[in-house]
Amino acid sequence: MDNSQRITAVLGPTNTGKTHYAIERMLAHRSGIIGLPLRLLAREVYDKIVAIRGANVVALLTGEERIVPPRTQFWVCTVEAMPEGLGAEFLAIDEIQLCADPERGHVFTDRLLHARGTFETLFLGADTMRSAIAELVPKAQFVRRERLSELVYAGSKKISRMPGRSAIVGFSVDNVYAIAELLRRQKGGAAVVMGALSPRTRNAQVEMYQNGDVDYLVATDAIGMGLNLDINHVAFSALSKFDGRRMRYLQPNELAQIAGRAGRYMRHGSFGVTGEAPLLEDGVADAIVNHRFAPVKKLQWRNTELEFGNTTRLISALESPTDDDWLTRVREADDLMALKTLSMRDEITAHLGGPQDVKRLWDVCRVPDFRGISHAEHAALLEQIFVYLQRYNRIPDDWLARQVKRVDRPDGDIDALSKRLAFIRTWTYIAQRKSWVDDETHWRGRTRAVEDRLSDALHARLTQRFVDRRTSVLLRRLKQKESLVADVNDKGEVTVEGELIGRLEGFRFTQDKTANADEAKTVRAASVAALAPHFHLLADRFYNAPDTEMDFTEQGGLMWGNSAVGKLVAGDDALKPQVVAFVDDEAGADVMTKVQRRLQHFIDRKVATLFEPLLALSNDETLTPMARGFAFRMVEGFGVVPRASVVAEVKDLDQDARATLRKHGIRFGQFTIFMPILLKPAATRLRLVLWSLAGKLDEFPESPPPGLVTIPTEKDAPMGWDTMSGYRAAGLRAIRIDMLERLADMLRTENSRSGFEANPDMLSITGMTLEQFADLMQGLGYKGEKGERVKVKAAPVAEVKAEEAKVEEAKTEEVEKPEVAAAPETTPETEAKAEEPPEQEVFYTFTWVNVRKGGGDRKPQGKPRGKPQGKRPPRDGAKTYQARPAKKEKPIDPDNPFAAALMGLKDKG
Repeated sequence: MDNSQRITAVLGPTNTGKTHYAIERMLAHRSGIIGLPLRLLAREVYDKIVAIRGANVVALLTGEERIVPPRTQFWVCTVEAMPEGLGAEFLAIDEIQLCADPERGHVFTDRLLHARGTFETLFLGADTMRSAIAELVPKAQFVRRERLSELVYAGSKKISRMPGRSAIVGFSVDNVYAIAELLRRQKGGAAVVMGALSPRTRNAQVEMYQNGDVDYLVATDAIGMGLNLDINHVAFSALSKFDGRRMRYLQPNELAQIAGRAGRYMRHGSFGVTGEAPLLEDGVADAIVNHRFAPVKKLQWRNTELEFGNTTRLISALESPTDDDWLTRVREADDLMALKTLSMRDEITAHLGGPQDVKRLWDVCRVPDFRGISHAEHAALLEQIFVYLQRYNRIPDDWLARQVKRVDRPDGDIDALSKRLAFIRTWTYIAQRKSWVDDETHWRGRTRAVEDRLSDALHARLTQRFVDRRTSVLLRRLKQKESLVADVNDKGEVTVEGELIGRLEGFRFTQDKTANADEAKTVRAASVAALAPHFHLLADRFYNAPDTEMDFTEQGGLMWGNSAVGKLVAGDDALKPQVVAFVDDEAGADVMTKVQRRLQHFIDRKVATLFEPLLALSNDETLTPMARGFAFRMVEGFGVVPRASVVAEVKDLDQDARATLRKHGIRFGQFTIFMPILLKPAATRLRLVLWSLAGKLDEFPESPPPGLVTIPTEKDAPMGWDTMSGYRAAGLRAIRIDMLERLADMLRTENSRSGFEANPDMLSITGMTLEQFADLMQGLGYKGEKGERVKVKAAPVAEVKAEEAKVEEAKTEEVEKPEVAAAPETTPETEAKAEEPPEQEVFYTFTWVNVRKGGGDRKPQGKPRGKPQGKRPPRDGAKTYQARPAKKEKPIDPDNPFAAALMGLKDKG
């Protein structure tokens, strides 16, 4: 396709930057024209381009405004007001999906079929138009744009619980006013935006919302067409509307167009319902969130090849059918209805001559019914205008002056001013028509001035009625009684008139339960008024507080001192938990954002500090594929993985991979593969919380007290708790992983085939009795055979020395005296000792029975010493003699209080 005539359809959901892209493309050309769906949006785009290029090269054309400087290069128009035959290099039509709109769709369809830029044409809108554009504009290229932020469904919220920076949507004037009145009473006020407002009034209301004077916006579906507002949440007060003919439910794509106003640029948004509106069906909510809608199958169409020979031929041409399967003839519009009515009146037919008269009548019939009065009254006005044009070739100044003067009154209530604005829009529209008035510039300025005065008056009335000025000074502050004085002390106690009404814990207020129902409403309003500024000051102090003032609980709570300020929830990555801040709605969105952001910083830094080796392992891009896969398993296990679960992966690792992993602090133990530094109490405590979050546990297991070598096993604990706690369950107790590996090093030197006994070092390292150690060994895959034998007590040192002295003395006597046989000396004590049975001691002989839990615990690799001896019989004597040097005494483990105690006993013995 010739690039100089390229046609592009830029399609996607709301908040994708399509309109911004179109402005950039237009300004890249020497001339351009863009058609927009609303006068309000056209004015917004016009102001943006004027700020970039200046007012002397930008034109604005709408039904009621016409600003055309002599050196115009860029034209910003409503779609209906787009001039033809300009030959602009660039042309764009925004919200092209309105081709399917029952009322205005035929105008958009005509632009789709015929409007083109000489170099570039853009059609902007929803992805539902892809098939239709592909069929009707075969040369079109397609660009899909994704939403810049996420949109989520938040269900139903009461207006009293509506979060700040929310827009509540109604579909009738009465509904909008009722909601705004309720927000004034409960939230301090709201801005009002409706399609019927003039741009001046709408801009003033929006400015009041944007600068924070009010925190809420009440609007009709006019906000759905590209108006850019700082909205976080959109709530529908109804799901049906009157479309000019009947009440009907809004289609999912129509709801999405409005809901999509929530969230701007990269900030996420939400939508839901409020008031009496029912919950959205799951399928509808899902379609809006994921931007999936049924494609447009039919475009509204009306014949544009009109015949002006007479009114009958014109009506026939307007009602011509189409044989295109993609097009459907539009229903009878207001302009055609007016034409049919006027063509049957004698006063009109008397003034119809040739085709020029019929064309003029058609132009008059296309004057919109801004006033929303009856069809008959509107037709009477059009008849008067046409007769004047036919008689005088213009509308008389005095008649027009009287009409304008009648509405040039800035007094009255909201309804009266709204009606006058609708009337002045009619005269503003007429003043824009070429050759309908003598002095176009005068009448355009005159009607515009009246519209501005009425707009300012309407803005003042809306603000007066729907905004409480006393509470709008402070954001999100509810209306309070002047006589009440509320205060918050340094303990968080909230008082009104010196009476305690509640307590502030962190960022949540708990009201005193002693107040009755009538008092409760009053004191609540007063407390909120006092807390509004306090919340902001508290949030600033919290945001600047050091991490040392914060902590997380073993159940995933987040604390600031003694106050609960949030909780952890699972994120997409197990090592990146998210936070939910505990902040009252009355505190406002700014406080919520600040608290949540500070808590997120805290937990992110906590994870980064305590799991630094694990994160470094995860981010090491130099690892080989096999090592990277094993590193993933380590990260998945939070740095502690039972060897039984990674047997194959360990076997596949070559020596270089193992060496690299060891440099990261990984120890390949017999029972567990782990990072010793991650077994410290602080890391263990956090690991249990992260593991519990990832496993979606209802109740999180607590970490063991620090310093214990063994702990009791928990029958009801979730599977894997022992590993995450840094222990290995074995029998009735679980042993700390690092100490288990030290024990495994000792066991490796023993003959596990012939059997061996536990030595003091083994008992010392575990801090267990012999019976407990036997149970532990059985849990590790060993068989322990219990036996008894005579216990031989070691003689005290003093007795040994006395005995040696007697022997020496006896040797001396043997030299001096002849040998005489002496009977052994007996005493009652020695006779009693001779009668006592020998003291027995219990011992265990341990052998490996090859019971592998999960196939990962390896048989000890120690070599047998000497010949296999089988099962050893009980022997006399307490000591075991070996043909090897005595072991060096190992230093006492400072982390093992039981080992220290045992060594002390050993020294005493």
